[in-house]
Amino acid sequence: MSTPRIHRLSNGVRVVADPMPGLESLALSVVLKGGARWEGPDVAGWAHLLEHMVFKGAGDRTARDIVEAIEAEGGQINAATGQERTSFQVRCLKGGLPLGMAVIADLIRRPVIDPAELEREKDVVAQEIAEAADQPDDLVFDIALAAAFGAHPLGRPILGKVESLAPARRDTLADFHRRLYAPERLVVSAAGAVDEDELLRLAEALFGDMAAGEALAPPTPPAFFGAQSSEKRKLEQAHVVLMLPGVDRRHPDIFAQGAFVEILGGGMSSRLFQEAREVRGLAYAIDAYEDAYDDAGLVGVYAGTSAAKAVEAARLSAEILKRLTAAATPGELARARAQVRAGYFMRREQPLARAEQNAAQILFFDRLFPTTEVAAEIDAVGLKDLKRVGERMIDAGASASAVLGPARALPAGAAFADTLAAG
Repeated sequence: MSTPRIHRLSNGVRVVADPMPGLESLALSVVLKGGARWEGPDVAGWAHLLEHMVFKGAGDRTARDIVEAIEAEGGQINAATGQERTSFQVRCLKGGLPLGMAVIADLIRRPVIDPAELEREKDVVAQEIAEAADQPDDLVFDIALAAAFGAHPLGRPILGKVESLAPARRDTLADFHRRLYAPERLVVSAAGAVDEDELLRLAEALFGDMAAGEALAPPTPPAFFGAQSSEKRKLEQAHVVLMLPGVDRRHPDIFAQGAFVEILGGGMSSRLFQEAREVRGLAYAIDAYEDAYDDAGLVGVYAGTSAAKAVEAARLSAEILKRLTAAATPGELARARAQVRAGYFMRREQPLARAEQNAAQILFFDRLFPTTEVAAEIDAVGLKDLKRVGERMIDAGASASAVLGPARALPAGAAFADTLAAG
């Protein structure tokens, strides 16, 4: 398999070509280093709103033209807004790169932002916000992030609020677009049945003349606020999220943290699943996860459980975390390394995941990581590294939690914190 290559246009746009021989399809991701973290409270949700608006018309294409042009050739188009990046994606058959690039270039560079469409789309996003509020297993994570980071952008929902979206007008949203969508913040990444020369030629033609953007101040580093939030809801099940501070994506322990989380609650052989679900029947769904940002990180546990068992599930989660910190087994470490390695390499076999992965590495590290380097980092994780990761989280002395459900479940967050702090 060929090695991906990086090019940099004169205006700062970076281009990654990653041919995958034998494929009849390709994935194109044009990714912007910009998202909800660059928003103040008065414009919360504008990055996501802008992502919606570019699909309402761009260049000479109407909203219908944009999707029909791609789908008529058997392709798919999508976009996603996150805290630190916004991604525009096209999946298509071999030969579809020129059309995919042209459509995404229109979306990024020439959104119409029609005032009437903007008002309609604000209503659509308001419905999306309401839908998220009606889904407790989604809402509980928003509540937990607010408990972890307070008023910091990482503590706000990416969708924003109806009140912060209301003031958006064509000129103000266009100005937000102009400042955020700058060439030095863009990566054009393609993987699969892609020709490197064609990709570079198209990138130069479609993005090479973008004018440099304003220098944006870097996002403010967050502090782990660490609060306990709960909301009484008339639900059949309680939803519990328990969070501890983790490491950022550049930290030397990032791979050790991944292995720790895998052992804690990454799969059916994990400690949480085996003891909380299989042995004690405390939760139907329980797992652990991690989020790593540029300058912060989180390790969390989610449990979907009955109100009667929520407090016990939270206490057990803290006890398991402490026991894992004290002593993981060589067998657990071997399984965790295998799972982390497999997850990374399996994604490398999917063109879209590969294009996105390459873009993220360029955006945040300005280089690509050879697979041999990643494998070596994973294999180098030892038992002492797991212990260090766990001790760092526990010694921080702060946890955040969110509980959504019947009143009997609401003390679960405090139970987790108290158990974690107990000697």
